[in-house]
This record gives sequence, structure tokens and C-alpha cells, in this order.
Amino acid sequence: MAIQSFKDLYVYQNAYSSAVVVMKDVVVKLPASERYGLVDQLGRSAKAIAPLIAEGFAKKHMPKSFKKYLDDAMGECNETIVHISYCMDIYGGNIDKKICERLLKNYDLINKQLYKLSLAWKNFNRKDLRP
Repeated sequence: MAIQSFKDLYVYQNAYSSAVVVMKDVVVKLPASERYGLVDQLGRSAKAIAPLIAEGFAKKHMPKSFKKYLDDAMGECNETIVHISYCMDIYGGNIDKKICERLLKNYDLINKQLYKLSLAWKNFNRKDLRP
């Protein structure tokens, strides 16, 4: 299947759906005292990954630029993993541990997908990329 949009990328789909789970099932269960700390940091890092993929895809014709956005997305992904780990270890009584464990696995997969995409991008057929 030809990739016609950033929405066709599995990594985008995975990052978007994982961020929705973070916001709906984790962030809302953190205490008010974390509003300007963990709530803010986790929310921003989780929600940054999909837009970085989308923004980078707009520069798909410039592989180095696209790779930079993917590298930034990997950084946000790593940050999200750390923040979810904090949530589990500090506020485990308020947050479903299974949800956090599933999210950690998802973000590890997203990191791998981003890395593989950045390596493979140079081999994609640019003719298959339609605006």
C-alpha cells in the first residue's frame, strides 16, 4: 500500500492512540499537586510525538529534515517512558498498573518504529508519495 499521508504510518497511529490513553487514563488520575509537574510534562511529551511525525512527513522530500523530526519524536518518546514510570512508581495506587505497563510496551515499540522508519526512509519510492 502506498503511503499517501502521515496517517498511513503505523507509528503515527500507534503514537496518537497511545497519547489518547495517556491523557484519558493516566494524566487525569494524577493528584492536583502534580499539575505543573508530572501532569504537564507527561501530557506534553505524550502529545508531541504524533505531531512531530506529521510535521516531519510534510518534509518527506528532504530526508535529513524528516529524520530530524523522527529523532525529536524518539526523544519525546523516551521522555514519555520516564514519566509513565514515575506515575507507576510514585502514584501506583491511583493509576492502573496494567495500563501503564501496556503504555510502556507501546512507547518502546513506537521508539523502535521511529528508528526503523528513519533508517528505511531513504529506500522508499518517492513516486508512491502523493500529496
